[in-house]
Amino acid sequence: MSAKILVVEDDLSLREGLREALLAEGHRVEVVEDGARALDRVFGAHFDLVLLDVSLPKKNGFDVCREVRGRGLQVPILLLTVRGEEVDRVLGLELGADDYVTKPFSLRELLARVGAILRRARRRPGEEIPKNFTIGDRVVDFEAFVVRRGKEETPLAPKEAAMLRLLVANEGRVVTRERFLDEVWGRSLLVGPRTVDTHVGRLRAKLEDDPSSPRHLLTVHGVGYRFVS
Repeated sequence: MSAKILVVEDDLSLREGLREALLAEGHRVEVVEDGARALDRVFGAHFDLVLLDVSLPKKNGFDVCREVRGRGLQVPILLLTVRGEEVDRVLGLELGADDYVTKPFSLRELLARVGAILRRARRRPGEEIPKNFTIGDRVVDFEAFVVRRGKEETPLAPKEAAMLRLLVANEGRVVTRERFLDEVWGRSLLVGPRTVDTHVGRLRAKLEDDPSSPRHLLTVHGVGYRFVS
């Protein structure tokens, strides 16, 4: 799944490390070191993905993201930020970024995020989620409402299945608690945000090897949840 990727990073060693790692994955890579140059390239050429550092000279990553989305360009953006920067609440909700990773990060994690974003971007609008969807060593059968792991089958409640479908359809993106309530429960007066949290806990028990340290159903504190395959 080769893609054309723009890396925007002012740290030379990290910039070159990212370039080499992405080239090794078969991608075409261009690198720039500041926000102003990033905007020139984003609006001057086609890219399948932008890896965008938040702390940049001339224009920071937040400003670049705002300008790109403000001018209607929907190229996927993966933010690179340092621990402690408050990006969770604005991710996808205000800035329009598709995902983020915090420094220091492993190349394996970064490449997994890149792959997830590219798969999602290439999914045709309205494309159906497969009847059988694989998560780790488990297979979710959305028609039979079961999770299969080898010969073991675990029932999946209809609301759990509906939540999981929503998460899978938005792989890598934050799904807010409010959106779960709107689309899964229809804003029933009988349920609230805690109901969402309870159902996610049940899903983790069925899908995660260690529900206390999830790998696929991730919490975005104060906002909601996101799915990573």
